[in-house]
Amino acid sequence: MPACANTLLRLCFLLPFCGSVAPSLFAVDVNSLPKPTGYVSDLAHVIDPAGKDQLEAFCARVEQELGVQFALVTIDTLGDQPIRDFAIDLARKWGVGDRKSNQGVLLLLAVKDHRDDIETGRGIEPYITDGFAGSTLRAMRPELRDGNYGAALLTAARAMAQQIAQGKGIPFSANVGPQNQRVRQAPVRHHGGIPGPLVLLGIFLLLWLLSRGGRRGGGGGFWTGVLLGNLLGGGPRYGGGGWGDRGGFGGSSGGSGGFGGFGGGDFGGGGASSDW
Repeated sequence: MPACANTLLRLCFLLPFCGSVAPSLFAVDVNSLPKPTGYVSDLAHVIDPAGKDQLEAFCARVEQELGVQFALVTIDTLGDQPIRDFAIDLARKWGVGDRKSNQGVLLLLAVKDHRDDIETGRGIEPYITDGFAGSTLRAMRPELRDGNYGAALLTAARAMAQQIAQGKGIPFSANVGPQNQRVRQAPVRHHGGIPGPLVLLGIFLLLWLLSRGGRRGGGGGFWTGVLLGNLLGGGPRYGGGGWGDRGGFGGSSGGSGGFGGFGGGDFGGGGASSDW
């Protein structure tokens, strides 16, 4: 009986330490995470495919038009690790942003912990201040509390992109969707301001005169062919520089090339963290 009591006392003494050590056993190592294959790394598997595609397309446009790389990351839990320490380690490990300009942003969601964090590259700090990063995280809360993680990330990405565009003085629409695709139109043929019917009448008149010359042995057939060749083959073509030159409508995915990897940017600790 005394031996049992002694064992029980030891367990009671060790129990608080077990509680504090247990979370650290499940801590996530930055080096163990898979290499990013896109702007969005949904390691918690909480974003539907359509939402992820929308985020990828938007981030590609941000890099193409603003020269800034976004890394949007979700993870299950960080255990007892401070989210800011983990986020900045991850941003530096992946090298979000260009090596020269350091214009990268990492946004991390720890889903089960209900914590989030924004880290800004050294070159982006003048545009995304700590205060703006904090307000962006607060704007995400309603969607995060409803479990709409993809929508919350899009809200933040749009807000940051618009802020950066204003700071750089670059026209940029933060809206997403088909209405923003640029439709390439075929070039319109111009005839020096002469009405179309008169042009056609002149063509028929020339053909008639050349055909009469051909009956008289003046080589009208040859000149008729030359004239037709110039009329049908000369001037702007509807395939070159119109629909056919860059993959049809917009060419956003083919033109920008999508995600080509992060560029080795550095981070100085600017940003903010929050919870929801």
